[in-house]
Amino acid sequence: MKLPAILRALRGRYGPPPAAPSRDPFELILWEQVAYLAPDTRRQEAYDALRERVGLAPRAVARAPAAQLTAIARLGGSIAPAIRAQRMRRSAQLVLRRWDGDLRAALALPPAAARRALAAFPMIGKPGADKILAFTGTARLIPLDSNGLRVLQRLGLAPVSDNYGRDYRAAQEAIATAVPRTARACIAAYYLLREHGQQTCRRSAPRCAECPLRAGCPTGRAVRASRPRRARYGA
Repeated sequence: MKLPAILRALRGRYGPPPAAPSRDPFELILWEQVAYLAPDTRRQEAYDALRERVGLAPRAVARAPAAQLTAIARLGGSIAPAIRAQRMRRSAQLVLRRWDGDLRAALALPPAAARRALAAFPMIGKPGADKILAFTGTARLIPLDSNGLRVLQRLGLAPVSDNYGRDYRAAQEAIATAVPRTARACIAAYYLLREHGQQTCRRSAPRCAECPLRAGCPTGRAVRASRPRRARYGA
């Protein structure tokens, strides 16, 4: 299957995807750090609390009491809220120290340098940096989380190995010529692939029978072929 057809089918199943939470690179970093392994509704709750109680500017986050940041991070999940609070503060300090308080300056760098600058922040890495570049409209690409990557691999559009970084790069290369032309469409593609990986093309117990892509999916065909046929009555 071609990527445009895949995205049309997923939009038909899941409906219009949400918009990006922000177009500011530092705010997008906070969006990632304020929650961990949490649904979007809970992440949004924590992010809104950070905006209302502290503010999203680097200087405001850097000055916020540790206990306050930890309490907000706890809204985004019970896993290591104090560590995530420290990461938010460290990120704010890095923006103040290296970027004079405005991380948008990093987006003006050549693409490889911009990606390295963003990947240096805690909890971001290269896939997260690509997500920020796409969400800010700086680069025309489809960021992939583990769910979206799995969907492309099962569809046979990207190779599979035991190295996530290598798989991510290979997937980006495989779909590079089919990337949508607008930032909005790239963001939509990210959300649609992620949603499909979370809801239908799950890591374990994928729901292949419900998948709108099953006719063109080699994994789905293999699953159907492996099911034993029912014996006829009286046979």
